[in-house]
Amino acid sequence: MDFRLTEEQEALRESVRDFAREVVAPVIAEHYEKHTFPYEVVRQMGKMGLFGLPFPEEYGGMGGDYFALCLALEELARVDSSVAITLEAAISLGAMPIYRFGSDEQKARWLPKLVSGEALAGFGLTEPGFGSDAGGTQTRAVLDGDEWVINGSKAFITNSGTDITALVTVTAVTGTRPDGSKELSTIIVPSGTPGFTVAPAYSKVGWNASDTHELTFDDCRVPAANLLGERGRGFAQFLRILDEGRIAIAALAVGLAQGCVDESIRYAGERQAFGQPIGNYQAIQFKIADMELRAHTARLAYYDAAARMLAGEPFKRQAAIAKLHASTIAVDNAREATQIHGGYGFMNEYPVARFWRDSKILEIGEGTSEVQRMIIARDLGL
Repeated sequence: MDFRLTEEQEALRESVRDFAREVVAPVIAEHYEKHTFPYEVVRQMGKMGLFGLPFPEEYGGMGGDYFALCLALEELARVDSSVAITLEAAISLGAMPIYRFGSDEQKARWLPKLVSGEALAGFGLTEPGFGSDAGGTQTRAVLDGDEWVINGSKAFITNSGTDITALVTVTAVTGTRPDGSKELSTIIVPSGTPGFTVAPAYSKVGWNASDTHELTFDDCRVPAANLLGERGRGFAQFLRILDEGRIAIAALAVGLAQGCVDESIRYAGERQAFGQPIGNYQAIQFKIADMELRAHTARLAYYDAAARMLAGEPFKRQAAIAKLHASTIAVDNAREATQIHGGYGFMNEYPVARFWRDSKILEIGEGTSEVQRMIIARDLGL
């Protein structure tokens, strides 16, 4: 088994790394402080083809694969997680459901815009009061003639309220199964549809330069043809999307963890204490060594999960392991990087303060750490 990257993969990683350092790094602190969305960065990401990495050329994509997306996410998150989660959600939660389950007409209508980065899409799954209990979905869609009438609300939806958001896909109860359980389906709701309201942006602890909103649907009508995939398959569809997305989130978490290493090495070489750089002290050296250890092992975990996915093998457990481990070590590394920086680590002018604030959500979003443990245990037959 060889985990070394090909020349093409290495070239992609280096180009995204340069972009993150030269384009993202100089502007992201101001966006983060002002809670503004970095439209100019997103436009440049679109021109680079990052939004099209795992999609076929027939839709304007780069013809790559999901692992290419993960490499890009890791490098972006080494500098900033708001930009990285914007890309991750735009692809794995926004465009991917349409690519995986959409009709030819739906793909032709939406994918070229999403793949180019000209437009973004959100994935409306989580609801207020239910969180990880997706089976508790209360949003309902009733078929009235040739239209779906949607009522309900969604919470914490990324990329749902930007100026370039084109649509959200919404999970809704569309009926009752023979066994009495809820029939869940997924429906495309274009932005600006009457009855579809986007609430003001959340005030968040982290990811302050990303876009997150609560959504409300009040007798919102869309064509029956906006059903995404087969009616009643919504639950299975979002489970597939989340399994894939956990690998992407793991890659993002590894990037944050590696960014903590980068910043700690830089600071340890500059900061003087008792007549010498603090990097000369074994206590600091051991902290940074342990941080590198964590990032390296988490990287191998998501590499393994991605390889299994691309090979068409079962990967649910490996994706959960990668997401659980990477998110845990991202929090650990952010804490240690802040400690190494001392009082400066508590100042927003230093990237590690942003990393610290951004790390915690990685243990919550796209499946909490507790949910990942449930998935692993069940896959083991427990």
